[in-house]
Amino acid sequence: MLLRESDKHFLWSLLGAIGIVLFWRGIWAGIDIMWEIPGWEWVATPALSMFLGLTILTLSGLIFREFDPLGGMEKGALKILHNVHTHPEKKDFTITYYDHLQKKEIVVPAHKIKKIEKNILSIHERGKETFIPIHRVRAVHHKGKAIWRI
Repeated sequence: MLLRESDKHFLWSLLGAIGIVLFWRGIWAGIDIMWEIPGWEWVATPALSMFLGLTILTLSGLIFREFDPLGGMEKGALKILHNVHTHPEKKDFTITYYDHLQKKEIVVPAHKIKKIEKNILSIHERGKETFIPIHRVRAVHHKGKAIWRI
């Protein structure tokens, strides 16, 4: 079974979120025990712990960096495309991307990739250069079998 890059990103994000929740639960359970001083009961309320946890995650930028729905997928696509681009048998690979102008998916042989710059693929075909943003890449195939897909 081949997991899509988006599925992998979701599962790792979910695992990270569960880890953060369990960590904070441990912190607050410790505070509950430590702060059993009369008059300080408000410190141990669940609403306060949730508010403080979300505030810290938001201010640190972690929540936006880790749970970016497209960021992880683009990194995965770039990694596999760099591997394909440097592979000695490029002719065995094809790349599928979505073309907004033609409103369809286009398949391109990997050996036509000229270079990968930042988040753009440069493809040379019939004397014409085409630039494809990484976020439009839908799949990479090796000898007809999907090895990566969104």
